[in-house]
Amino acid sequence: MTSLDRCSAWPVEHVAAAVISHHGQSSQVVATHGDTAALFRLASLAKPISSWAILVAVEEGIVGLDDELPADFAGQTGVVLRHLLSHAGGYPFNGTTPIARPERTRTYSNGGIELAAELVAAASEMDFAEYLDLAVFQQLGMADSSLRGSAAHRVWSTVDDVVRFLGEVYSPTLLSGSTGDAAVSVQYPSLGGIVPGVGRYDKCPWGLGFELRGAKTPHWTGSRNAPGTYGHFGGAGTMMWTDRDAGLSLVALTDRPFDEWADEALRRWPELSDAVLDEFALPSGSKASRG
Repeated sequence: MTSLDRCSAWPVEHVAAAVISHHGQSSQVVATHGDTAALFRLASLAKPISSWAILVAVEEGIVGLDDELPADFAGQTGVVLRHLLSHAGGYPFNGTTPIARPERTRTYSNGGIELAAELVAAASEMDFAEYLDLAVFQQLGMADSSLRGSAAHRVWSTVDDVVRFLGEVYSPTLLSGSTGDAAVSVQYPSLGGIVPGVGRYDKCPWGLGFELRGAKTPHWTGSRNAPGTYGHFGGAGTMMWTDRDAGLSLVALTDRPFDEWADEALRRWPELSDAVLDEFALPSGSKASRG
């Protein structure tokens, strides 16, 4: 019996989950639930994964993180790729017609991520699904993962493959340490905004593709997760986080849309997260290190 047994009570048809323990540069699965090789649509968990590939393109010199984008591409002046990846570009939830100037608010946007992917596709002269496969999936051995549409929410994958991705983010091999750190560090820290389906926050921290927990209350992670916890949840009833203070990651994938059980998910996900921290977190005072 482990904390993951709580998943059995979730009101979903299928659920698979894993807990990863990180020590130095190594990561090890310490508990699983369900079929970790089963395919699920990740929904918005695709955003951090697609962003990782986009950051590979930055390091390859294909695109620039802070180069101003052409106004006819971005729909307004003053937009850079960093804005798009951190939901600071002023784009709506869906669509690419700006509704605000950059750096005014944290406006969660599928369209912003899609624009970022389109930028890489144009610069690399390669469909973004192919670029993501070559730059991330093949490099990390994520053989069961694929992008089937929008870079913001149409990745299909397995718990096993998401485990590989979370291990990469914890100790990057495809990116430099500084770029990997930037991905999970707050960008434009003064911005407030909404986490869709969860709440509005005066400070709504986000990295490059990754949500950061910060001081958000309520939240979909646990009450005991550290402010620096990074991850994402998805509209397909999916979630993943990494808490470096605890040396742990958690991923749980389901096949029931979040909107159908949102109230219960926002109760059960934090309960599970706290139980995982209680069972597997490093002893107090022994923070995990990436070596």
